[in-house]
Amino acid sequence: MNRVSLFQFNTLRSAFEGELYYDDSTLHQAQRHLYATDASVYQELPLAVALPRTVEDIRRLIDFANKQKVTLIPRAAGTSLAGQVVGKGIVVDISKYFGQILEINAEEKWVRVQPGVIRDDLNKHLAPYGLLFGPETSTANRAMIGGMVGNNSCGLHSITWGTTRDHLLEVKVLLSDGSEATFHNLSTGDFVKKLADKGANSKREQAIYAGMWGMLSNPVDQELIKKQFPKPTVTRRNSGYALDALVKGFENQNINLCHLIAGSEGTLCFVTEIKIGLVDVPPAAVGVLCVHTTTLAEALHVNRVAMKHQPKASELVDKYIMDFTKDHHEYSKNRFFLEGDPAALLMVEFWGDTEEEVKQKAVSLIADLQQEQLGYAHPLLFGADATKAWDIRKAGLGLIRNLPGDTQPVNLIEDCAVAVEDLPDYIADVEQLLTRHGLHASYYAHAGAGELHVEPMINLKTSEGKQQFRQVLADTAVLVKKYNGALSGEHGDGRLRGEFIPFMMGEEVYEMFRQVKRIWDPNGVFNANKIVDTPPMNESLRYLPDYAAPAPKTTFDFSKDESILRLAEKCSGSGDCRKSQLSGGTMCPSFMATRSEKDTTRARANMLRQFYTAWPSPKEDATSADMVKETLDLCLSCKGCKAECPSTVDVGKMKAEFTQQQYDKHGAPARAKLIANFTKQMKLASLAPWAYNAVFGNPALRRVANRTVGFHPDRTMPALASTTLRNWYKQHRKNSESSPSGKVYLFCDEFTDYNDVEIGQKTVLLLEKLGYEVIIPQHSESGRTYLSKGFVKEAQQIAIQNVELLKELITADTPLIGIEPSAILTFRDEYLDLMPEHLVEDARRIAEHSLLFEEFIAREIEGKRIKKDAFTTEKRLIKLHGHCHQKALSSLVPAKKALSLPANYDVQLIPSGCCGMAGSFGYEAEHYDVSMKIGELVLFPTVRQQPEEVIIAAPGTSCRHQIKDGTGRKALHPVEILWEALR
Repeated sequence: MNRVSLFQFNTLRSAFEGELYYDDSTLHQAQRHLYATDASVYQELPLAVALPRTVEDIRRLIDFANKQKVTLIPRAAGTSLAGQVVGKGIVVDISKYFGQILEINAEEKWVRVQPGVIRDDLNKHLAPYGLLFGPETSTANRAMIGGMVGNNSCGLHSITWGTTRDHLLEVKVLLSDGSEATFHNLSTGDFVKKLADKGANSKREQAIYAGMWGMLSNPVDQELIKKQFPKPTVTRRNSGYALDALVKGFENQNINLCHLIAGSEGTLCFVTEIKIGLVDVPPAAVGVLCVHTTTLAEALHVNRVAMKHQPKASELVDKYIMDFTKDHHEYSKNRFFLEGDPAALLMVEFWGDTEEEVKQKAVSLIADLQQEQLGYAHPLLFGADATKAWDIRKAGLGLIRNLPGDTQPVNLIEDCAVAVEDLPDYIADVEQLLTRHGLHASYYAHAGAGELHVEPMINLKTSEGKQQFRQVLADTAVLVKKYNGALSGEHGDGRLRGEFIPFMMGEEVYEMFRQVKRIWDPNGVFNANKIVDTPPMNESLRYLPDYAAPAPKTTFDFSKDESILRLAEKCSGSGDCRKSQLSGGTMCPSFMATRSEKDTTRARANMLRQFYTAWPSPKEDATSADMVKETLDLCLSCKGCKAECPSTVDVGKMKAEFTQQQYDKHGAPARAKLIANFTKQMKLASLAPWAYNAVFGNPALRRVANRTVGFHPDRTMPALASTTLRNWYKQHRKNSESSPSGKVYLFCDEFTDYNDVEIGQKTVLLLEKLGYEVIIPQHSESGRTYLSKGFVKEAQQIAIQNVELLKELITADTPLIGIEPSAILTFRDEYLDLMPEHLVEDARRIAEHSLLFEEFIAREIEGKRIKKDAFTTEKRLIKLHGHCHQKALSSLVPAKKALSLPANYDVQLIPSGCCGMAGSFGYEAEHYDVSMKIGELVLFPTVRQQPEEVIIAAPGTSCRHQIKDGTGRKALHPVEILWEALR
């Protein structure tokens, strides 16, 4: 790889329309570090990172690569598992600007797209036509069509829908000389015409046709390919280049070079447009039979029986994955169908026009299984229940990263495929192989297609583990060859399995693959050293062997995750944080708005990992704190990652801790201190609320004041109430004459005490009206403002003080109720990791009985202590937007239940993620635009569409303020809605 001067990059940049990162600035260095890895175990610093905006940009990059003798590494979502997008060249990320759906032909059932279109998002657009793109990876809500072509992806339903190659009709590409070409199916006669310079657009294209014809028309080569490739019954076959598919077509007088491009991992050309065939959506009834077994071997025998019943999918989930759902906030909800403690599940999907038809198919399979005494439970799931079960299967890669310790599951032999009938014997052999190495493994995924993702647990931080990593693959290759299977089924060769291709297919076929690379890309412009001529597979790993990174002292207790470094390392790179707003969920709001890898949970975890391990070298060029700050800048601390990331990578917690460490070294900025000390300022301003409101209620004065402290001039400020909630409560308490049937403690958070006093008053009055004595106990503020700005030590003192004050008061019968989610939920989240040992049990007990207002109401409804007849019977429609912390640490189910208390209130959830305000984030001048973009994703448009009579509900004070600034509509707290609904 040649060195490229700054001058040469600057020259490229002058004409480049997209984004280009290459220099020594903090942002550029951060971008290069973030693109050093993917979802594999590899890590290598790229020369530069490019995000082309146009096809002409890509052509400029190709010209630059030819002149400077560097390679371009095409990248989509970066979820590849074999290091396909890791290397020293220029990483070219098409995910941001190449996401257009160009043409839909419903009659002929095809669609033309750019390579950055997300598979699930595409299918949402196709749904009105009753069509979809079939291949369905477990990463389908962020996997892009370009990446799926590069890997020839197949996924869960491959036994029904096949591979991406099977649906690839046409591709428009740029070749290694920068010329454009379009490839599609040709008769051998039309193919020959291209050799005679009839129809080829360039000399490079003509050379490709000539070179490929010479190979495919050679009978000796044809027979060699047939002999050396996996046997025909192995349906997942992605080793090397797909010469077998071309030979098969040639024998039928057709040649489709699209078949070669599928699975070529971006090594032959640069794809700019893709035309793919579509299939009809499944029929109305889809059911998943979840067969519980006591051993893995039993599940594989179930699979052999199941395949005789022609299911649409047959997928395996093992005990490792199921066990890691037990304590997971999100996936624990999906365990409802599990019976006992199965060693494995086989999930068998059937389709039908009616549920009864599906049930008959399932009953037929169950009868056969029972006859062979296979499976001890057979629940059949439909609809949302089936989706939840599938979500466990899809999250397998991330869930098993919750394994404690440095010995972790590795992607190594996870992509080996054999014929379905050989799978039980092959897996038995693999188990024996791993036992010889003293290893355990997780087994899951595509049983129906003859491919289980086998992930052995290896410590790659040691020299021994690094060597074991190589030896296990070498030994497994021998087994796969024994069964005439494929070393790579759908995840590709990349730099992981490429060097074993000569052993698997023989030196002659391997030389053919090298010849294919030379025919298409003689100068190595495209993704060099992948598939062929790969570097050693156990080099350039994420970890320096035998290097023990120093453990930083932390304020938060990270012992549950072992350390802050181990928490960062839990990120598998699977990219769950890269989904768009169309897929729903909260994680990750800034990425949804910017579409930049830098703003993903994955990027933040990777950067923190690199920082705490001083990568790439502890002595020089180590990841800097400034790079970390750059990457963490747009983290809203929404906690979406804590709940939605399968590996539970809590970036908000790590961001706060890292920020505190930086304050300890360098001091804290004035604005951060100003925001953290919100309560003190409001207490002072409350002495003359009229003066505060006069300034911030006047647009001109507000803009000046905002600019002074670094807030955006267009952001309005919440008004101060004429009294505080505490002062009002003291007077109210004196005059109260209620005869309560129960007692609750109300947490008077700092936002309700000064700004949302009316909501606090209505909370007290509503609860009293419903028969409860309401006591505001002595306590401090919540500490939320300190946590949000990284003042963890100050927040810790507040947390300790509150636990000391409340530990004798809060019980199941006298719970602590909170109005503002971000405040009350600190008791259930951060407080637990900030306690000294002698207060840990007290903090846990308080956390158990600390409830959102809506949770308390829902609990009392279930206990029949609050009844509908206390409320109006008027019909109203309510659109509910949940607070991020509420969704991450609780649920919107209690809020919906509480708001449905009035008999004819119809409560509908707005499918929004974060509102974009996130405390002070949306006020800060540099974050205002991103804040509003986040609001515009789902929340603002949905609110604007609602007629005036529709009630907009939002429990979070920041959310209500964001809705006001973004739409002009007033959103109400559920307390206000229920208060107004009282008879």
